[in-house]
Amino acid sequence: QGKGLFATKNIRKGETVFVERPVAFLWCLSICPSIHPSLCVPTACDHCLRALETAEENAQRLLGKSSLVLPHPEQCSIRKDLHQQCPRCQVTYCSAECRQAALEQYHQVLCLGPSRDDPAHPLNKLQEAWRNMHYPPETSSIMLMARMVATIKQAKDKEWWVKAFSQFCSKTANEEEEIVHKLLGDKFKGQLELLRLLFTEALYDEYLSRWFTPEGFRSLFALVGTNGQGIGTSQWVHACDALDLPMLQREELDAFIDQLYKDIEKESGEFLNCEGSGLYVLQSCCNHSCIPNAETSFPENNFLLHLTALEDIEAGEEICISYLDCCQRERSRHSRNKILRENYLFTCSCPKCLAQADDADVTSDEEEEGEGETDDAELEDEMTDV
Repeated sequence: QGKGLFATKNIRKGETVFVERPVAFLWCLSICPSIHPSLCVPTACDHCLRALETAEENAQRLLGKSSLVLPHPEQCSIRKDLHQQCPRCQVTYCSAECRQAALEQYHQVLCLGPSRDDPAHPLNKLQEAWRNMHYPPETSSIMLMARMVATIKQAKDKEWWVKAFSQFCSKTANEEEEIVHKLLGDKFKGQLELLRLLFTEALYDEYLSRWFTPEGFRSLFALVGTNGQGIGTSQWVHACDALDLPMLQREELDAFIDQLYKDIEKESGEFLNCEGSGLYVLQSCCNHSCIPNAETSFPENNFLLHLTALEDIEAGEEICISYLDCCQRERSRHSRNKILRENYLFTCSCPKCLAQADDADVTSDEEEEGEGETDDAELEDEMTDV
């Protein structure tokens, strides 16, 4: 395992274990321009990832239906009067505080100024190359790496930041190669070299020269690929879930939200919320279990990660999260470990996997075929729940 996170005191079910701010983070462009050009608009603060459009505007855009009216609009906390832009490149922030924080940490290096729409600018060339190689969300990995470099280039204490990033799990050369191969496909070596050259052209720094070598760049790529934590900042639905409503009104609201998600998925695909990626030092120490005793969430609707206990945890006990979503955890041991090996390069030995060690090595799909066809309506409901 290498490292893990352990409780130093008894923690009760439902208790917040910690709240953590990422050391590097990025909003992801979640809609591919070639598929939905009209959906490619800045929908989240470029710093903290808080939504910039109201929940109603978000739903109207994703559905292509300007007449849509959401119930309980008071549950949307967006304050457009506080929004600000970088005066040079027009990148948008949710507040003056976020604009200043971005400027002080990394934006001086990454600000494109009047070259924002210039395809010949090195940063734009890097992003365009990545979009042409990778399925959306297109900008997450490569520009998260760019923010790491920019943060160190701007920092007064560069060594502190280098040590912070070095705390994330490092892989051997063979493992790094497997991760990069997984992200970039069969032609990954040629693609990786092109990305490295463009990355060097845009961001080279002598202090970080190792990151720009073939080995260092591959290691950096693998670090982001294995440690990046998805960040989701949808806020209106969570606020509606917390409303104390009579049973009939609750059922009507839940039915409306379920149908809304189905309609948006049909119109715009699977990327529904403001989404991003971040590197969290403490959270990255958590090992995986198929029966986790803690989970991550973003209840403040920005990049602040909350780790919450799913059950009572005793002092000295390891705190584990799941690297799989709830549906993946319900699949067979063989299917779960196939996903973990492909994406994280390990085989799980949690209590659930050990208890199922004698189960047949078949995938969940094969098991479902043996049980017969799944009803279409049930399948649609399961996909919406995901």
